[in-house]
Order: sequence, then structure tokens, then C-alpha cells
Amino acid sequence: MSNSNQIEPGQQIPDLNVWRVSAAPSAQVSVHDWLGQGKTVLFTLPGAYTPTCNSYHLPGYVDNVEEFSALGVTNIVCLSVNDHFVMQAWAQSQGALGKIEFIADFDAKMTEALGLERDLSAGGLGIRCKRSALIIQDGVVQAVFVDENSGQPINSSASSILDALRA
Repeated sequence: MSNSNQIEPGQQIPDLNVWRVSAAPSAQVSVHDWLGQGKTVLFTLPGAYTPTCNSYHLPGYVDNVEEFSALGVTNIVCLSVNDHFVMQAWAQSQGALGKIEFIADFDAKMTEALGLERDLSAGGLGIRCKRSALIIQDGVVQAVFVDENSGQPINSSASSILDALRA
């Protein structure tokens, strides 16, 4: 399922207010203010606590925080269509707080602005975000990696993004 409105390299990251979940209390922030400076890896996934996201996708990024930093990444951010309470609990349960920050895209506005929405209603999940990763420099998308099969983080895995950053 390809989306013609999907964000592409060279485009600015959408200017929206989102719920930022970090070691600090959750709060609404401007995406441009937050991700507009430095190098960011934004990875997106269908849902907190879902099997692949919980056991593979997020842990890959948590385990490689130092390597991302060594390659000049200033922000590692995970986006999911969940509320900020769920994202906070999930981040805590994964030992990710203080290492990775999260966007709680409860209403899928950021997901839709990125053109990464996927209807997973058949599996009881509703509208969710495709599994993907973006490399963003100073608010401009440099590269987009999308996995069409939501159960297999191949293109958007931490190892794949590290390879892309090394290239």
C-alpha cells in the first residue's frame, strides 16, 4: 500500500503540536521547535506493547543509543498512535526513558501529516502508523525508510538506519 502523500526527502517535517513523552512530564510541543535543529532519527510503529514493536523494534533503538550518538544523531524519537499515558508506561517498561523520546500521536494527526497511516482495523487496532524511519536534519527529511509489512521491521530497524547513517 503506497501513499502518494507520503513525506519525501527534501520536505520539511510537518509543523504540528504533538505530545512529547520523555523523562520529563509529558507535554505538548511544536515539532519544528523540537526536531528543527540537529540530526534526528524518527522511527514510527503501529503500537506500544504490540508484539514486534515491544520485543524488537523499540529495543533495537534503545540498545544502540550510543552508536547513534557517535554518528551525530542528537534525537532518537519514536512515534506511535497511542495516548501519552500509554507511551509513558511503555517507555518506562522498556527502559527507554532518558535514552529515547516519544511522540504520543493519539489522534493520528502526525501520522496523517507524514502520509504514513495504515488501517489495521481488521486486527482490532484501527488507524495506525506504518512501521518506518526518517532521518531528519535541521527539520528537513533526508531519507525515508518504510516497511510495507507491519510485522517485519526490516528497512526501519535500528541496524538498517545505522547502516544508512554510516554510508
